[in-house]
Amino acid sequence: MIAVSFDHRGVILRDAVFAAIAAEEHQALDLGVATDAVRVDYPDKALELGMAIRRGEADRGVLVCGSGVGASIAASKIPGIRAAICHDAYSAHQGVEHDDMNVLCLGSEIVGGELAQELVRTFLRARFIGGGRYADRLEKVAELERMADG
Repeated sequence: MIAVSFDHRGVILRDAVFAAIAAEEHQALDLGVATDAVRVDYPDKALELGMAIRRGEADRGVLVCGSGVGASIAASKIPGIRAAICHDAYSAHQGVEHDDMNVLCLGSEIVGGELAQELVRTFLRARFIGGGRYADRLEKVAELERMADG
């Protein structure tokens, strides 16, 4: 299950993101929005998506705002969420393989529909390598989260 959410600017990529998820034979948990008629702030959508992942309702997520920057900043504040903005295929797979990224953030004003689909497909196909230095680094990230709580 892939949680998917957009703010009012990110909704431009809605059809492209859902098409890519369906093409990879994943199910999507649609957390909205479906229109740009009303302003919806990216921190609200980041929280909703991040909590869906934390509750186990989804394994990963795709979060889209205008630039992707705000979405990635907000989502990464949620413990256990490793979100990153990716506008190239290398980052979309390497972020999962090396860093166990679980939320792909996109900027609707930066990438078009075709590139968005490529990035979502690449993100969904990637798997965390695990072990060795990758696991050690992930533990350091978890320690940062614990330090921030204390």
